This record gives sequence, structure tokens and C-alpha cells, in this order.
Amino acid sequence: MKKLIAVLIFSSLTSVAVLAQTAVDALRYSRLTFGGTARYMALNGAYGAIGADFTVLSTNPAGIGLYKSSEFTITPAIFSGSTESSYNGVVSDDNRVNFNLSNTGLVFSRKIYNKTKNNDWRYVNFGIGLNRLNDFNRRMNITGPNNKSSLLDVYSQYANDYNIPWDQIEDDPYYMYAYDLNPTWWTYLLDMDTLNGVPTYINPITHKGSVQSLQKQSWGSMNEFVFSLGANYKDIMFVGATIGIPYIRYFEESYYVEEMSPENDDLSRFYYNTELETKASGFNFKIGLIIKPVEWLRIGGAVHTPTYYSNVKDRNNVYMRSEFKTPDLQGYTSYQKTNDWTKSYNLTTPFRAFGSIAFIIAPYGLISGEYEFADYSQAKFHDVAYWVNDDIKAGYTSTHNFRVGTEWRFNIVSLRAGYAYYSSPYKSGINDGEINSFSGGLGFNITNYFIDLAYVYSISTEDYYLYNYDEYVAKAVNDLKSQRFLLTVGARF
Repeated sequence: MKKLIAVLIFSSLTSVAVLAQTAVDALRYSRLTFGGTARYMALNGAYGAIGADFTVLSTNPAGIGLYKSSEFTITPAIFSGSTESSYNGVVSDDNRVNFNLSNTGLVFSRKIYNKTKNNDWRYVNFGIGLNRLNDFNRRMNITGPNNKSSLLDVYSQYANDYNIPWDQIEDDPYYMYAYDLNPTWWTYLLDMDTLNGVPTYINPITHKGSVQSLQKQSWGSMNEFVFSLGANYKDIMFVGATIGIPYIRYFEESYYVEEMSPENDDLSRFYYNTELETKASGFNFKIGLIIKPVEWLRIGGAVHTPTYYSNVKDRNNVYMRSEFKTPDLQGYTSYQKTNDWTKSYNLTTPFRAFGSIAFIIAPYGLISGEYEFADYSQAKFHDVAYWVNDDIKAGYTSTHNFRVGTEWRFNIVSLRAGYAYYSSPYKSGINDGEINSFSGGLGFNITNYFIDLAYVYSISTEDYYLYNYDEYVAKAVNDLKSQRFLLTVGARF
């Protein structure tokens, strides 16, 4: 299966024999860009040692120990993602806008310190609510000429390389080829002939050259219900733990067409459309610690167990249609095939570790930093083909993510800014995948109420493969940009 590694580790339009899940799916549900309150996002997530913000229940739960009053927050947000694609000299762009809930949460704080009882534990706090972990909203438009290869070349070459019997492709009782070879066969885009006395799969492309177009959009999100407990010891040490229940809602549609050159003998064009719907819920456990050795310094750390998603459910739909110039004996020039199937599986995403530091310049402001480690090669599917997990190990690596932020107070107004760098999850030379994120915001604190605003701008570049198999490569370069606008309203009581 080495020939398939390149297909499986990229976000491609199509991969061969994808009844089993791919490494692309594992990365999609493992890589997190935490969302939450506007204050947290204005500092670009550099919050692990600061605490007393609901978002840290999903990153460093020790932060709940710094609360000294009960609090409610809610954060509506607008997400805008744009993609500019360059394919064989043609540049196209598209975008998608989404309104969502980035955070809502409630923290109950109870003071337990009593000087007469010599109790060193000052507060015990409990939190419950929801934080956003990832956005899947994206739309891209890729189009351009290709006089070297076709998607059909990939399918016919694959069928030949593995000597797949034609009746297995045609009947496909276990949906092994439902995504690719089966609909190609039934629409006469894949056939068999005898070449030099050897049965060989062929396709109807006689003259190289076509215009290839892909429109693809995805939407949905990862969110996490959190149940957290934390405590304050002498205002020096803060501890916390979170039970996290993340859930996934992912939807994807793609529309691919190849318009053949006029020189091609009979085939005019073909369409290949796919739909994917994934739903899942999981479980993880997080523990954290914050130490305040002196008033102006806080040091934090946290670890997250791997998240286990049980009974992940995929619904797949594939539609293929071919159009020929010459009618067959029944007068047909067009053929179509639809496959629809579901599959369930389990997934474990990687362990995570955080380290953080904050310098408190009371009462004026603070400067903070955070480091995050995650090894994406450790993601693992259960009850799927073994080579999928081999592809994960071959394609992905550990990441080192850094976040810095600052906040400065002027009476009831606070000004904030932050920067985050997410290193590439791909092994060297495979793809880019780095993300740079810039943020800013302001807050208004009026007695027991507060309002926070934040803006986050993120950029990255990736190689996107319409297909990639042996010598058949169709690569576009995508420039990805996203913007988030967040508003948090909160009350202390």
C-alpha cells in the first residue's frame, strides 16, 4: 500500500479504496485550534497560567481555581474562511461565513477559608459548560487545464496494479470500491480490454487534455462539554481537573468535473460528486496546576489524556456521471451511478501537554506565553485496515505550538493582543500546514458585569491534491485565511 500513502496523507478530492478511514480524517479530528471567550481569543490562547477564564477548563483546568466569585459567560461569534487556489496557472478563490456559539459556561465558586479554623484551602470551584475546539467551515474553488493526466488514469492504473477482478468491482458486495472503481465501471469510464494477450483495464481517454474543476465545501465544528473542579491553596497553588466530552459534526460536499478536449474520440465530460457526514462523541480527562511563587509570576502546566471517540458514524454518498458523443445501441449517451453507505468505527486522538508562564504587572496588565505539544502520528483508528494507522505514522509528526499575549488595563477598559504559531503536523517535505494567527481585542469591566470583544486573523498555506498516484499528480496550492469576530457577555455573582 505504499503507493497510496501520498493520497492518504493529503486533503485530496479522492483516494483509492477509502471504505476504511484515512489519515486525513485522523488529522482533521486531532488538530485543535481552541476557541472560547473573547478575552481568551484576544490573547490568542496564551492563557494557561492566567486562569479565571472559562476557556481554560478545556486547556489548563487549574485556571478554575483562581475564581473568587461565581460567573456566567456566553460568546457568540462569526467565522469567515477564504481559500485562494492556484492550479496550473489559474487562480480561483471562494469563502464561507458562519455564525456560531464559541462558548457558554457557568462557574460556581465557594469560599472555604476561615482564619479561625486554620484552613489553608481558600476556594473550591465547579464549572460546567461548552467550549469550541475547531471550525470546519471552508469553501474552495479549483479550476485549470491539465494535458498530462486525468482522474480516470488513477483508477485504471490502480485496478491494473492490484489485478482486481472485474466482477469484484462490478458486484462490490462489501463496498470496497464504492467510492471509486465501482461507479467508474458502471458509467463506462473504466473498461477491460486485452493488450498483448493480457487483460488490462482501460479508460475512454484517447487524447490527453481537459479542464478540471473542483468545488468543495465543508462545515460543522468540534465542541466540548466540560465538567471541571478546582481549588485554591493559600493563593499560591491552584489545581483543577476536567472531564471533557467533545463531539464532532462534520459535513463535506465536493463537485468535480473534467471537460475533455475536443480531440478526445468519444468521451465529452464526466462528473464526480461526493458527500460525507460524520458524527461522533468522545471522552477525555485533563489535569492542571498553576503555581504563584510571587505576586508577579505564575507558572502553569497541564496534560490531556488521548480522546477516545467511540462509534464514529460516517455516511457517504458518491455520484458519478459520464457523457459520450456517440449513442449506444439503446440510444443512451449518458450513464450515472450512485452509491450510498454508512460505516462506524472508533478513533483515538493524541495525548497533549501544555506549559505556560505569565508575568503580572499589577494593577496595569500582564504578559503571558504558552507552549503546547501534540504528536499526531499517535492518532489511531480501531477496527479498520492496519495500513491506515501505518499511513498516520508515516505522514504525521509531533508539533510544537507557541502562543503569546498581553493585556493592559486603563480604568474599566482593557486592551489585548496576541500571536500564535502552530507548527506543521506533516513530516518534513510532505506538506506545509503551519498556521500563523494574530489577534486583538478590548474589554469593559463594570462592577459585576463585563463585555469583551476580539478579532483573530489566521493564515496558512497547503498543497492540495486532486489526486496523487504514482506518476499521476494534480496539485493545487491553497492560501487559507480565516477571521473570527467574538463578543463575550458575562456576569459575576
